[in-house]
Amino acid sequence: MESSESQSSIISAIDCGTVPSLVSSFVDTFIDFSVSGGLFLPPEPEPVKKSNSSLQTVFSQPSRLIAIGDLHGDLPKAKEALRLANLIGPDDRWSGGSATVVQVGDIFDRGGDEIKLLYFFERLKREAAKAGGLVITMNGNHEIMNVDGDFRFATLQGLKEFENWGMWQCVGNAMKKMCDGIDGKMVANVFDGLPDQFPGIKPEILNGARARLAAMRPNGLIATRFLSKNQTVVVVGDSVFAHGGLLQKHVQYGLERVNEEVKDWILGLKDKVENQLIRGRNSIVWLRSFSHELAKECDCSMLEHVLETIPGVKRMIMGHTIQAGGISSICGNQAIRVDVGMSKGCGDKFPEVLEINENSELRVLTSNPLYLKGYEASTPANKKDGFGLLIPEQRSRQIEVNA
Repeated sequence: MESSESQSSIISAIDCGTVPSLVSSFVDTFIDFSVSGGLFLPPEPEPVKKSNSSLQTVFSQPSRLIAIGDLHGDLPKAKEALRLANLIGPDDRWSGGSATVVQVGDIFDRGGDEIKLLYFFERLKREAAKAGGLVITMNGNHEIMNVDGDFRFATLQGLKEFENWGMWQCVGNAMKKMCDGIDGKMVANVFDGLPDQFPGIKPEILNGARARLAAMRPNGLIATRFLSKNQTVVVVGDSVFAHGGLLQKHVQYGLERVNEEVKDWILGLKDKVENQLIRGRNSIVWLRSFSHELAKECDCSMLEHVLETIPGVKRMIMGHTIQAGGISSICGNQAIRVDVGMSKGCGDKFPEVLEINENSELRVLTSNPLYLKGYEASTPANKKDGFGLLIPEQRSRQIEVNA
């Protein structure tokens, strides 16, 4: 029988032989399973997209398009919204076939399932791609705030989730270091360059805040792996999506250029992004110019000019500003607002999603029993702007959340 010293030597340095990358991959999968709430990610579809590849900005009109508003760290409500549109089944797996889904941003803040939501949508992206579908996730102002290190709207549960993530990263590194043959690139310390203490941070939230900063800073592990793949502006068929909205200066700047510059900043390849794109009240992720309840408070003429500069587009779909009565439209259905405040931390309202079919006809799918019958009312196929018939006028009021 081997001595205890000999056994200790074996445990302290396991010779992985010729399979260090396999061991590293196993550890990474184990960590993913642990921090995602028990998800296994299927293989990425071929060809595998590299993190620094160009983002696609324009997509053709699908047979079915679903728009989902702000989710703010609420995984159960996200699943309810997806089930409304028959995009996931009872097992939470993709069942949407060739449908396209656009989630308009603000997965972060006000809730405790932020990382779990990132993993859940990543799994749906891969499952949808295999079935001929498409899942698009976008940057909202809260994604940008977190990459900027602005955690004012993070909850205690959210910080705890990141603290747990940071702990598992350390566990994973310790497991890899036990294996001879795994090089330094496979054992990267996510906390490199961060101080151990931050002035003004309470001790009880220090570990969570430090882990959140490590994960979300430019070139951070979560920022790189997930947020760098988000679009900030996207065109699908005859609809353009932006979290807050677009002005003419944004379109003139170039939609593809916007996506690339924001992506490069998140990856740490670019020091900064122009404030007009992602910071300030008139930026793409903060704009509220087209979210007001009354046409007199919404510059429909300006909106029309913006849409005219984007070929083939006839409507803008936005989140960011909560519509108290549910999904609403204004300016002859050229502005559609899909943030209904469904997350527990931001209204706890009934989930609703917007559906657009291949003929560009729009319909609201809701879980609110007060409106179910109204939404099922049929609209003539040749009826122009039929969306307004599906939204009672009293639903057009909204709440503005200053965040």
